[in-house]
Amino acid sequence: MRDPNNPCLFCNISRNDFELENDLAYASYDTYPVSKYHALVVPKRHVENYFELNNEEVLACDALLKELKKKLEDKDKTIEGFNVGSNSGKTAGQSINHCHIHLIPRRLGDVDNPQGGVRSVIAAKQHYIRKTK
Repeated sequence: MRDPNNPCLFCNISRNDFELENDLAYASYDTYPVSKYHALVVPKRHVENYFELNNEEVLACDALLKELKKKLEDKDKTIEGFNVGSNSGKTAGQSINHCHIHLIPRRLGDVDNPQGGVRSVIAAKQHYIRKTK
């Protein structure tokens, strides 16, 4: 199996695989999608995680996330929501050491109970009961 970090998978992607791009970042579809049209926004500069992005790169990635969200909603009317996230560090599940931000389309009924969304990275914390005062 090929090591996605040697050479860096995201530094060596073909521009033909870009769904969108701007000067500092690009968007492409995830090779192992969680849902249909699961995409990644990736800074063009090789940085290990989100927290190493400079302000201009954060804005460039954010612009692509918003543009891609609109494009996907126009393409697929079954999309009703999105999860957005980035894994930073091996302990957080990062396996490719180049910052990338996931944009995961969600559809009604794709899971039995979507409560908690990104909280499900720690399964026991996904579902919770709100405390009353």
